[in-house]
Amino acid sequence: METQSDSSHDLPLLENIERDPDVTQADLATQLGVAVGTINWHLKRLVEKGYVKVKRAERRKLKYIITPEGLALRARLMVDYVEQQFNLYRRVRHKVKEAALQLRADGVERVGLSGEGDVADICRLTCLEQGLTIVDDPALPIFEVRGLSVALTFPGAAKPLDLASPSFLGNSSGDRHD
Repeated sequence: METQSDSSHDLPLLENIERDPDVTQADLATQLGVAVGTINWHLKRLVEKGYVKVKRAERRKLKYIITPEGLALRARLMVDYVEQQFNLYRRVRHKVKEAALQLRADGVERVGLSGEGDVADICRLTCLEQGLTIVDDPALPIFEVRGLSVALTFPGAAKPLDLASPSFLGNSSGDRHD
């Protein structure tokens, strides 16, 4: 049975092969930040399933060709990826919006924001949309972005509130509420 981690490299592998059928396993490993053995294992699996064909271009050089089934898989994986990203956006936006509304109800008008990336950008935009000014002041509540998670830290609190915690915001199912 194939797991999510088994197929997690399929989309970038197929995209890289489509861009350059002469790409080497070493190049793929470098581009994807994994070991050559990992690339080899994934490529063998894609070949066994009929998504990729391998042709010998030269004595020691291989050429990878994506089959029509492989193109269909790439399209499905791309749709799945886009859906996952939209779901992430909705979940983060909902959690931060709920927290921002609660802060505003408590009279808070300014907050801090730590972290970078897309999730931090979603937090920033949602806070501004809810009338919270973002400033650099450790005496204020701070939205802390750690990877894909967001926590809210209050000055003097022992630990931050994880915004994914059902006890903080109620519904954590990721349902759309905006």
